Amino acid sequence: MAEATVETVPTPAGDARIHWYSAPRARFTLALGHGAGGGVEARDLRALAASLPGRGVSVALVEQPWRVAGKKVAPAPKALDAAWVALWPALVAPGAAVVAGGRSAGARVACRTGAELGAVAVLALSFPLHPPGKPERSRAEELTGAGLPTLVVQGARDPFGRPEEFPPGTEPVAVPFGDHGFAVPKKADVTQEDALAVITDAVGGWLDGLPR
Repeated sequence: MAEATVETVPTPAGDARIHWYSAPRARFTLALGHGAGGGVEARDLRALAASLPGRGVSVALVEQPWRVAGKKVAPAPKALDAAWVALWPALVAPGAAVVAGGRSAGARVACRTGAELGAVAVLALSFPLHPPGKPERSRAEELTGAGLPTLVVQGARDPFGRPEEFPPGTEPVAVPFGDHGFAVPKKADVTQEDALAVITDAVGGWLDGLPR
């Protein structure tokens, strides 16, 4: 995996950081935000950053200001959205069309803001459809209301929403044995590398099919 070029971007909530994994003459930039419990080192984000530049897609892993500042708790959704909106010009600056995305809380930000920012599509990794054990508290409207072509990639064992729980028409890509972080048990019939390959292959194929 190539070393990232790191760009610091000021926002109303403090500095954000964009970790750029650039492709020459990129067809798209895939901007990915992290979750509320982790950062850009998440296994799925790193796997996409390693694989997609070779397919003509630049990957921008976006580190929210709260994470850059070393805080352990993410702020409210409105604050996450505001920071994402503020750093968006830096994501479009290289000139490629931008696909908004992220994992968990980052996926929610992308769904809420993608259309208004001019994203061409949304990638939702481990979308938190509901809090664990509380399916009645559904966030499906955030996902279905994105207003853009949307790909959902979901772990088969995700307590925040298994693939079969998603509304009709969503059709998530299921990662066998994967939990919310796409980790698979050692006794599973697939390896961790196999699970990550499901993600990178699905996302790469989907991006190939988007209009340029």
